[in-house]
Amino acid sequence: MTEFELKLSLPDQLVNQAKAAGLLTSEAIERLVRQAIRKAAAQRLIEYGRRLREPGTPEISEAELETELKAVRAQLREARARRP
Repeated sequence: MTEFELKLSLPDQLVNQAKAAGLLTSEAIERLVRQAIRKAAAQRLIEYGRRLREPGTPEISEAELETELKAVRAQLREARARRP
């Protein structure tokens, strides 16, 4: 595991709410980052699908689609593997 220090500038009210919700611990930040990774991977697939439906978009081969799916799956596996 890698340890690093992160410094943020946030509005006081947001900091107070985050503290009250227990969101400023290493564990909570890790969960939030993992969720963001999963969301980004899903968004990437959605955007890829949108581009495929645009008029004039060239056909995609099965190999290209498989490559894209493998990349997203690898991101998700990596995020899952780091869970405690």
